[in-house]
Amino acid sequence: MTIKVTVWGENVHEQKNKTVAGIYPDGMHTVIADALNEDAELEAKTATLQEPEHGLTEDVLAKTDVLTWWGHCAHGDVADAIVERVHKRVLEGMGLIVLHSGPYSKIFKRLMGTSCSLCWREAGERERLWVCQPSHPIVQGIGPYIELENTEMYGEPFGIPVPDEQIFISWFEGGEVFRSGATWKRGNGKIFYFRPGHETYPIYYNDQVRLVLRNAVKWARPEGPRWIDAAPNVPVEKARETITVKGGRLHADGEEGFK
Repeated sequence: MTIKVTVWGENVHEQKNKTVAGIYPDGMHTVIADALNEDAELEAKTATLQEPEHGLTEDVLAKTDVLTWWGHCAHGDVADAIVERVHKRVLEGMGLIVLHSGPYSKIFKRLMGTSCSLCWREAGERERLWVCQPSHPIVQGIGPYIELENTEMYGEPFGIPVPDEQIFISWFEGGEVFRSGATWKRGNGKIFYFRPGHETYPIYYNDQVRLVLRNAVKWARPEGPRWIDAAPNVPVEKARETITVKGGRLHADGEEGFK
């Protein structure tokens, strides 16, 4: 079955910076979508910050198996209502791939529950992303490492919760290291953070980076039915076994709780 992907892009630097526009004239989101659409199992469409509801309507998200998220300078412009909408879908089972500066996005910080802060330097230095788990689905087809000639440095400490799985660790020419690829589970949804993607370098044209993106989408696809977090009050007569009420009760049958 085809995996439906929505590639979300902030699409700001491409409009304002000549260097970025020269590398990504149609936006980074289109290049990322093109990378995904190279695989017949994937069907990627794009959405941007500037569209109504940031392109992430209820209908779009309902039809999305995996959402990729690229943002950098306009995290605060993302409406809280859309963040809440995406958060709900992740808990239901939609996969989320967070890219580059995405740790500072509202949705990533909401899901992680931490500051997600880091140190950085923009000097076009070399980066080597070492594979930590060679058997993991996300790194299939990748060798021991990915080497990028020019990147922005991100360095530790990285204010994230301990990952479920550490996929990549980066070394930078200036000496810093960084947890550049990590996964978490939230509700029914899988989350993968992948660091490469600074907009002034043609990183999303790199074949190995593009392969990681395709692998990650396949890994993050939903498993099983959509989980609906309803927290119902189950009446006594509908218990799986016959029971009688004992002691006092705080709630009447049918009354909502935990709100």
